[in-house]
Amino acid sequence: MMRVWILPMLLVLCGSVAATGLVFAGSPGTAAALLLVFLLLAGVNSPLVFPRSIGAEEARQRSTVDGRPVVFWRPGCAYCLRLRIRLGRSARQVYWVDIWRDPAGAAAVREANDGNETVPTVVVDGRSHTNPDPAWVRSRLSPSR
Repeated sequence: MMRVWILPMLLVLCGSVAATGLVFAGSPGTAAALLLVFLLLAGVNSPLVFPRSIGAEEARQRSTVDGRPVVFWRPGCAYCLRLRIRLGRSARQVYWVDIWRDPAGAAAVREANDGNETVPTVVVDGRSHTNPDPAWVRSRLSPSR
């Protein structure tokens, strides 16, 4: 559980230390701007940006029933963030599996990617696609959902 928060916590800590140094150096405006940048970076790298993650097995079962894609991701992944942002509101129509929280999800990703935990890995109709174009993923979503 803590593993997913390490990067955001480090960003907040580094930003705080740098901002404190700038305040003592007499630049409170620069310190505030720098701290804001670090807080924004921590926010986009946190699990809070993504819809609620579920387990790999539950995602597979739900996907089998309704045909929605399953996205395997991990916090701190720039490509996962790009996919999430480009999907916009459609991201709620996808099942998200955090491979740092779900060992079965990590195993599924390694199986699909020759032993590597390359994310995002998107499973559509039982076929894995590593780092697909967000427009392609959006095209696999039903407009009625």
